[in-house]
Amino acid sequence: MQVYTTDTPTSTSGRIKVGIADYAVDSDGGSLTTSGLGSCIGVALYDPDSGVSGLAHAMLPEADPSGDPAKFADTGIQSLLSEMQDAGADPTRVVAKLAGGSTMFDFTSANGGESIGDRNVESARKTLERLDIDIVAMDVGGDHGRSLELDTSTGDLRVRSAKAGDQIL
Repeated sequence: MQVYTTDTPTSTSGRIKVGIADYAVDSDGGSLTTSGLGSCIGVALYDPDSGVSGLAHAMLPEADPSGDPAKFADTGIQSLLSEMQDAGADPTRVVAKLAGGSTMFDFTSANGGESIGDRNVESARKTLERLDIDIVAMDVGGDHGRSLELDTSTGDLRVRSAKAGDQIL
């Protein structure tokens, strides 16, 4: 198992925490979790045949040259997929689930009036389309925060929200 996160998981926990502007890969059947998704986008990738899974928590839609790739939806997804391939995933079998991208505050960008959350969702969609990865489920938008838990043995993504309740994607 390779882990790319700021938190050091314990070998007995089976649970890996993914921070903001971070991602992690697991092939041991544990779980990947992240919290604090407001306008950020959570991207869960899963290869059902190899059992390799990944979870990214991206803050912004598109990378700038000086930024950490995990901070941005476009480069974060690409980096996550690359690490999953290194762990044995086949990109032709990988599917995606998205959550987050809320409009938490009534601020709009000078870029067409879209919120950061809307732009994060659009960037994730375009990046996954370019990589030929199907999005099989989404819980995006709205005005509420979310926490995610990806069961890496099944690909089930639990989305929790105090305002909107819990669901499994």
